[in-house]
Amino acid sequence: MDTTAGRIALVINPSKFDDPDAVRAQVEETCAEEGRPAPAWYETTVEDPGVGQAKQAVRDGASVVCSLGGDGTVRAVVQGLLEERPPDDEAEVPLGLLPAGTGNLLARNLGLPLDLDEALRIVLTGTTQRIDVGRVTFDDGDVEVFLVAAGVGLDAEAMAEVDEGVKKRLGWVAYVMSGAKVLFNRGFRVRAVADGHHARSQHARTVIVGNCGELTAGAQLMPDAKVDDGLLDVMVASPRGLMGWGAVVADLVTRHRFGHSAVQRVQAKKVEVHLGRPVEGELDGDAIGQVRAMLCEVHEAGLPIRLPAPQEGWS
Repeated sequence: MDTTAGRIALVINPSKFDDPDAVRAQVEETCAEEGRPAPAWYETTVEDPGVGQAKQAVRDGASVVCSLGGDGTVRAVVQGLLEERPPDDEAEVPLGLLPAGTGNLLARNLGLPLDLDEALRIVLTGTTQRIDVGRVTFDDGDVEVFLVAAGVGLDAEAMAEVDEGVKKRLGWVAYVMSGAKVLFNRGFRVRAVADGHHARSQHARTVIVGNCGELTAGAQLMPDAKVDDGLLDVMVASPRGLMGWGAVVADLVTRHRFGHSAVQRVQAKKVEVHLGRPVEGELDGDAIGQVRAMLCEVHEAGLPIRLPAPQEGWS
């Protein structure tokens, strides 16, 4: 970021902090240490989790718009930034990532620090690079963005089941606990179409379309996924019974060296998923209710973001 650029803006989810005022003071102190003015602040609300605030920050002339919250806040801020995109791509306002949630999945996949002060210094002193953004339409709904993954089945059921109080106390362990409760729920029929190549209808327990490879609890579900390769990574898991889940676990533990028919993976720019019945869906870790279909496409290099140094790609 040029030293002549305007103030940074922070879209903060105050529910993530016991003392939001202390967080503001810490951020403003770090900005002062780096010779920058105090940032402009925009608080999320239940009605607007960050989309409108990000748009307003761009209109107000922010040089960088930071998301200070969990993965849901990140997604909302990015949605706002892309909807407020100026005609000239060179004038785009980059995202600053200040993780403060339970999963912080995008930050982890980018190798960014989870410490607020360290992450803020990267925003202030780093460089602007570009990563891919996923776009998804569930059923006949609106187009939404995702940075990490969109999915249906087990992962979404676990997210819908998780207790917010337990999640706040135990972090990602809460997802493991809720996942165990729904592990043996019934599966569903799915037909996936990747870049126009039709696949046969099959039984599945979960379908994940990812922009990143590492998901909850550090699981590398899609080892070839990179946030800057212009591709989405699709995983279909179709285990049956305890033995089937054992094969899936073995696939994860061995980092997919041997593969298994219960786990299928493919890369594509456009993915259509058609379900045989309504199934729980999720978007970047947030449960969205039951859906019958989802259409995912990649927006290659669609998001400017502040990062430490140029890299060839992220695993």
